[in-house]
Amino acid sequence: MENTVFPIRQRKITKDMSVVEQDQDPDSTTGTDFVMDSEEELLKECEEMWKDMENCQNKWSLIGTETLNNSNAQLSLLMMQVKCLTAELKHWQNEKPEVIPLTDDVLTTLGKEELQKLKHDLEMILPTMQSKIKKLKEDIAREQQWMDEQQQIMETLTTIQRELESQVEEHSKSRLIMYNEIKSKILAIKEFKEKLLIALGEFLEYHFPLPGGKTKRKKTNVEPTAQLITLNEMLEILINRMFDVPHDPYVQIDASFWPPYIELLLRNGIALRHPEDPKRIRMEAFHQ
Repeated sequence: MENTVFPIRQRKITKDMSVVEQDQDPDSTTGTDFVMDSEEELLKECEEMWKDMENCQNKWSLIGTETLNNSNAQLSLLMMQVKCLTAELKHWQNEKPEVIPLTDDVLTTLGKEELQKLKHDLEMILPTMQSKIKKLKEDIAREQQWMDEQQQIMETLTTIQRELESQVEEHSKSRLIMYNEIKSKILAIKEFKEKLLIALGEFLEYHFPLPGGKTKRKKTNVEPTAQLITLNEMLEILINRMFDVPHDPYVQIDASFWPPYIELLLRNGIALRHPEDPKRIRMEAFHQ
């Protein structure tokens, strides 16, 4: 069994060595490295076999003599494998690999192999890179489209902003013009009001004087019994009361109100008497 196993393994290892020697650089230490690797591999296998033998021996010592006959075949097989591996180890320790001389053909072959390997690796990487480039182009196209859309939105918003600013400016100008017109109208109305009040006061003073004063139609020398107020002042009191206290526009009649003027106002519908208190009157609300 030992003579059969060893030559087969030796031929296999010799064949592997010849193949490796053809592919390696003769001037390098590749052959020596291969021998060292083979030696380490054989040592590892021997250690494993030795451990198996120790395990078998321990089991054999535990099982006893009854099972000794059943494990003899396995034990003998392990012993033979150990012997074969030991013989191989000694053989390779004594064997010196032949170094192939470095020639142009060998260098060319090694270069071709490296180029083929590099070409294969690049061919494997190429589809991945092409896929990444395609994806990047799609992303760039989407980003460009999004940027164009944002640019259009920005231009539209800028146009709207300019239109709104022009409208606001025109509206401000129109409001300013309108404000100036209203202001001038208010001033004119105030001026007209002042003129109207002055004219009304002069008219009332001339046509409706106090007792004892001069009139257009007749003269009287009656002395008033109390400090009377003019019709103009009476109307001013009624008007101010109506606008200052709209919820209670009535004015209490006292001795300063001349009765003929009160009757004049009541008969002509200018003033109204209180329905419950005849001593109170108010101005007719002509503005309502």
